[in-house]
Amino acid sequence: MKHRLVTALEKAFGWDGPGSVGVEFARGTLAESELLTRLMTPYRLLETIQRRYLYNPQLRCYSGGRELHPSRYLTTAVSRRKQAVQQANMAALGAVLDAGGTVVLDGVDTFDPTMEVACRALGWWSGELVSVNCYLAVGDTPGFDLHWDDHDVIAVQLSGEKHWQVRGPSRPAPMYRDAEPNVDVPEDIVWEGRMSAGDVMHIPRGWWHTATRVDSGSTGHSLHATFGFTKRTGVTWAGFLADAVRSDTEFRHDLESARGPRDDERLLAKLAEAAHANPPARYLDQIRAETPPARHTPLITALGASAPTDVVAITEFPPRITVADDAVQVITGGKRLTFHPRAEPALRPLLSGHPVRLHGQDEALTTVAAHLIEEGLCAPLNEGLSSGYTGLVPDAIYSNPPSTSV
Repeated sequence: MKHRLVTALEKAFGWDGPGSVGVEFARGTLAESELLTRLMTPYRLLETIQRRYLYNPQLRCYSGGRELHPSRYLTTAVSRRKQAVQQANMAALGAVLDAGGTVVLDGVDTFDPTMEVACRALGWWSGELVSVNCYLAVGDTPGFDLHWDDHDVIAVQLSGEKHWQVRGPSRPAPMYRDAEPNVDVPEDIVWEGRMSAGDVMHIPRGWWHTATRVDSGSTGHSLHATFGFTKRTGVTWAGFLADAVRSDTEFRHDLESARGPRDDERLLAKLAEAAHANPPARYLDQIRAETPPARHTPLITALGASAPTDVVAITEFPPRITVADDAVQVITGGKRLTFHPRAEPALRPLLSGHPVRLHGQDEALTTVAAHLIEEGLCAPLNEGLSSGYTGLVPDAIYSNPPSTSV
């Protein structure tokens, strides 16, 4: 999938691929300013909050650098059937911002199709799951204290300005659940300055940073998005091995019984065997192949649509397509599908991550598309989802082969 945001980020950072994610601090400026308003605007963020049932901590507010109690900006609505739901009190939210506060919405990609597609494109690019949070700050308001994140971050300043300070790590590759706390703030400042609209920054996991609007004026604002990359580690691989050996009776038995401790050497040998059978590279391939597709709206024929006119792949990672003499195999989204070799010309564009327009195309393409929709690997490109692709991800090109039967 070729997304304009991915291309713009590579140019801004001087990268030729995702290999630098998590490796080094980087800054740059997006050459395409139009991308900023396409991704998110302050009022679109507020409208997103207005039209959703939200709970803390997904929605958070801050004033004077301190988090406000949810009762200050969330209200409980009771339906006629006495069902209680929480939603933002928009008047209270506006008062928080007018008084010089900050509103944070996590997981914006679950609500907004443009952000959803951007995160999917970054996931295909990086090979990691990606989500995005948005931060709207108004006036002369402080930000969070110096802190570090347990994931790699690409911050995009969408509008307004904010002052940042970045320091290096104080502990190599710290984790959320770690062997010891990571609380010692480094003294050396790697970079300090102002992020303006279009500026982007990559902060590796464990690097300390803070952002604030103090001394920025009482009338301005800042809206920035942080795309978080949760990368796999040796610890997550070890956890995968622990799950993998559950099928072996030897590992399900007690380590110690009335007869005494178990045979250590036998367990060690079997654990080593399991590790060699599931090396890190194979583990990464497996989890990417088995990660289920993103939530999507299926094709519902009872609503009057017998077939979609447009379709797009919605898997979290690029499908793996293997071609042999007698079959084409597709592995993705927890599925392993086998097709006739004549289906390959249709499979390539349909699983490319680019929208495919089916209207006026041959029967082979529409037949394969219907099957991929049924399997949950593709989805109809409805109006909402289409808005996330239009102008940002070009359509796929389908070359009609001489023989069209599949």
